[in-house]
Amino acid sequence: MNNYYRKSIGASLVLVYLVIVAGALVRMTGSGMGCPDWPKCFGYYIPPTEISELQFQENRHYESGQVIIVDEKLFVAAKDFTSSASFRESDWKPYTKHDYAIFNPVHTWIEYLNRLLGALSGLAVLLMTVFSFLSRRQLKEKLLTVVTLFLMGFQAWIGATVVYSVLNPIKITIHMLVALLIVGMLFTLYHRAQEQRTFPVSVSKWITGLALALTLVQIAMGTQVRQFVDEQVKGLGIEPVSQLLHDGPSIVLIHRSFSILVFALAIYLFVKLKNTGLKNLAVWQLFIVGAEVFTGILMYYVDFPFGSQTLHLVFAALLFGCYYLITLRAKAATPTIS
Repeated sequence: MNNYYRKSIGASLVLVYLVIVAGALVRMTGSGMGCPDWPKCFGYYIPPTEISELQFQENRHYESGQVIIVDEKLFVAAKDFTSSASFRESDWKPYTKHDYAIFNPVHTWIEYLNRLLGALSGLAVLLMTVFSFLSRRQLKEKLLTVVTLFLMGFQAWIGATVVYSVLNPIKITIHMLVALLIVGMLFTLYHRAQEQRTFPVSVSKWITGLALALTLVQIAMGTQVRQFVDEQVKGLGIEPVSQLLHDGPSIVLIHRSFSILVFALAIYLFVKLKNTGLKNLAVWQLFIVGAEVFTGILMYYVDFPFGSQTLHLVFAALLFGCYYLITLRAKAATPTIS
């Protein structure tokens, strides 16, 4: 059963990262409102593919909760019924969470994929929690799985509030930070579940902690920078998009300047850890930071080429996980004087 538990942690980590990838794709394509309701999508468990499915049709059976678009407004079936020849408001109730009523099939299915992966990751964490209680794990570890499961539910609720707020930028940032908190919890469980050998390291834990903290701050600032760009493009139609970063608010300069510090820390950690048991992680963190800086340069100087934003966010999430695991391993390792 311990083997199943360890595998379930790995599966949960992979699925959570896939959710982050899907969320980045949603962000890049502007598909956040592809499903205007939650947890269903236009009232369906499997979303529509054509606008005709969301238009009123006579002599059609509607089930309670199904959604249609009438005069650019969302209406929800108040009960199970078969429609008559004309639209009767008594059979429907207005959707009151927000007034967004646009159907784009591509956006809808991208957002649906994001939600589907979220549901699968939640199931994986649930199985992980069950396996932890069926295995010979310490009570503290079992409680950590319960907390992780709770965070998954909390994350789903935040996802709903993001939709209801029509993509409020602060809630989007919170949504991302909670996802990273879940990643941290899973890496903690992964670390505790492995048979760890001790090895000497010559780096201070506060350095690894600083790298971790800076990455988290960078991600939070990055979501705000992108939100600024989105709002300016939507409101003013400014082109090229990258010009907005050149003339943007101070947070753009701070975000860019912090990346220099993160890169310097990555080089320092690589030098310190390249001859220790953390060599592989040292190589990975340096590669990820390099990729992160490269995609940032592309966005800043080459007008946000396709896929650069998604990769930038995914690399940031991977870097956070890498630094978190390095911090855990360094804390458990044998210190040496260099």
